[in-house]
Order: sequence, then C-alpha cells, then structure tokens
Amino acid sequence: MPSLNSIKAPVAEHLVVFDKKFKDYMKSNVSLLDIITRYLYKRKGKQIRPVFVFLSASMHGEVSESTYVAASLIEMLHTATLVHDDVVDDSNMRRGLFSINALWKNKIAVLVGDFLLSRGMLLSLEKDEFGLLKIVSRAVKEMSEGELLQIEKARRLDISEEIYFDIIRMKTASLIASCCASGAFSVGADQVTVEKMRLFGEYAGIAFQIKDDLFDYESGTITGKPSGIDIKDQKMTLPLIHLLNHATSSEKRWVINTVKNHNTDSRRVSRLMQMVNDAGGLDAAREKMLEYRERAIELLMTNPASRYRDSLEKLVIFTTDRVK
Repeated sequence: MPSLNSIKAPVAEHLVVFDKKFKDYMKSNVSLLDIITRYLYKRKGKQIRPVFVFLSASMHGEVSESTYVAASLIEMLHTATLVHDDVVDDSNMRRGLFSINALWKNKIAVLVGDFLLSRGMLLSLEKDEFGLLKIVSRAVKEMSEGELLQIEKARRLDISEEIYFDIIRMKTASLIASCCASGAFSVGADQVTVEKMRLFGEYAGIAFQIKDDLFDYESGTITGKPSGIDIKDQKMTLPLIHLLNHATSSEKRWVINTVKNHNTDSRRVSRLMQMVNDAGGLDAAREKMLEYRERAIELLMTNPASRYRDSLEKLVIFTTDRVK
C-alpha cells in the first residue's frame, strides 16, 4: 500500500501554504477561542479531505486562492462536526487526545463548533465564493439529515441495506464528494466535470465508511478502535444488516434483543459479532466496499492521465486498505 506522504507529494507545497492560511482564518479576538482552535489544529489528523481538494483541483487546472478557501471550508466543517459529535456521543477522547467537551465542557464545545461553521460561511462570503458555499452547504444539510435518519431508524432497528447506503451517503460520503467537487470548481472546471468529481467523491466516501464499519469487527489492538462499539451504540452497520437478512426468525429476535437491551453485555456482544462473521457479514461488506472503490476508480480514469490522477487513485486505495 502506498504511504500517505507519497500520495500527498504532488500537492505537498499547497498543503504547507494551506496550513498557514487555515490557522490565519481561524484566528479570533476572543483569547479562549484562540486557545481552543490552536488545540484543535495541533490534533489534526491525516488531512485526507484537504488532500482530496488539492488533488482534484490540480487535476483540472492551477491551484488558486479559491482552492485554499475550498479546503478551508471543508476542514472547518469537518472539524465542527467532530466537535459536535463528541458532545452528542459524550466522548472524552478524539485521536488519542482529550476532546473539547472533556477539557472545556459541552457548552463551550457546542459554541466552538458553531463558530467553525459560521467562520466557514463568512469566509466564503468575504471571498465572494458563492459557488463553493453552495457546494459545502449541501454537505452540511446532508450530513445533518443522515445523522437524524440514523437516529430515527435506530429506534426500531429497521434499517434495510438501501437505507444504510442512504445514511452513509449523506453522513460520510457527502463531505468527501464536496471535497472533490469544490476542488474542481475552484479552478474553473465546467459543471459536468464538477458533478463527475462529486460522484467520484461520493463513491470513494461510501467505500471509506464501509471500511470504517468493518473496524468494529476487527481486533482493537490492530485498529485502535474498541471492537463492538457500534453494537453498543445501536448502530446498524452493513455486516449486521447482512446477518439480519440471513437469520432465522428466532435468531433475528435474539439479535435485535441483544442490540436493543443487552448491548453492554460483553459476552452477548461477542457472540453476536461471531454470528456476523459466521453469516458472511464481513465478507459481504468487504465485497460492497471494493465494489464502490472500483466505481470510484473507473470514474476517475475517465480523466486524462496525470500524477494527480495517480495520487487520487492511490488515495482511494489507501482509505480502504488502512488499518486504523
């Protein structure tokens, strides 16, 4: 598997400039807010989403100020959703470090998330980037709808495979789709090309989320993610849906009862995870993940060959082969 640094190499210089601009964009006259945003910046992850933006832009033209604004909008939105998610999930850790709500309590965490969302909108208005604002606002809307749809369906545990794909398309894929669409848009690509890149990002994002769901059934020592956590959170992911679709009536009742009423019973959760594996749930999910990965790559290959296209292909493979 290619290293992330080698994938980033064609746009490495742009990422350095982006880091500086992003820190400047997040500055505030409120000292507490400055302290928190600096903390957020220090714990930044792999920067997968800005890489999607810059590679998509570079594949279709010359990176411009609009591209830096696009990457900043995406990163502010992504960071805001992580901060809000930690409050909703009552999570005290994020990427091995204390979450904002753990250090500064829920009220401040919610306000910081709100600041990041509003700062992104204001940035696009200050730069007259209404097209970028439209693309990113669509992602904000869909991410919220996806989260609420998941909560609604989790109450009855009646998520079909079709609804599952609707949820992850909105919750996860919409943001990666907006990365690719906004990158292309920022360098003046036509609407057909922008839409093609949006769809490429959507397929890549769906594959990315299925990979994330598979982590729940793999060793926590390998992935860094506690096994069974999605079951404890009553999240209906693709491997579990596959089991329900192939279970007997009595098995289905036991599974639903476990997820609803015994999701903290480690023995029952372990047994359920084994049932998922025995039913071929993991293999079926991996097959779907690879199917969407192939769709993304096939669409990507309709673009002219370039080192940026090569890196985007490697990035899609990286996000679905990663171990954590």
